Amino acid sequence: MTDPSLHNQPRRGRFITLEGGEGAGKSTQVKLLAEHIRSLGFECVVTREPGGSPVAEQLREVILSGAAAPLGPAAEAVLFSAARIDHITQTIAPALQRGAFVICDRFADSTRAYQGAQGKVDQALISALEKVAVGPYRPDLTLVLDLPAETGLARAHQRRTGAVDRFEAEGLAFHQGLREAFLEIARKEPHRCAVIDASQSPDEVGSAIWDVVQERLSSALARKAQTL
Repeated sequence: MTDPSLHNQPRRGRFITLEGGEGAGKSTQVKLLAEHIRSLGFECVVTREPGGSPVAEQLREVILSGAAAPLGPAAEAVLFSAARIDHITQTIAPALQRGAFVICDRFADSTRAYQGAQGKVDQALISALEKVAVGPYRPDLTLVLDLPAETGLARAHQRRTGAVDRFEAEGLAFHQGLREAFLEIARKEPHRCAVIDASQSPDEVGSAIWDVVQERLSSALARKAQTL
């Protein structure tokens, strides 16, 4: 369980997540955004899901290897949530509480899309797991990197150096459904989410992301700058 004392403490940092289908360039953009924020003199913690803490990294291996797939999408959602609890407790919450920016490659929206929308897990279970695992640590800003599924899968194939993971191995229809699921999340929560055209060059995508970060988190950037 997430340490209750962490939930009772005020958040001072800002939490940014990047979401999207396979091959959307999330890892590249996480690095570029972190470099930009650090260049301004701010602490920035980069992390990922599943993973981001020792126990969560162990669960990552179980999930992405496909070892949990025979148990079904509901069991996978539970495993993701267990990993998320440890990730928040060990990495995300402490960083936010000391005033850092946290940038995460995937977070709870991926569970909504992969296990919820595509795995057909009951939404009530997805919501309950998210409530328990995430608590008050919902992202301040979620950047949805969007591009056609076939383009993303082609990019993922080109960059691959090892075996195909559990989710990349799914068919095109699955990944097209994922794209729609992420776009639907963004439509329902426009105050939190921004859709970025990921079919552009990495530099163009990075520029679009930075424009959104400056617009959405301008007060936080200004307030933190005054403390430097």
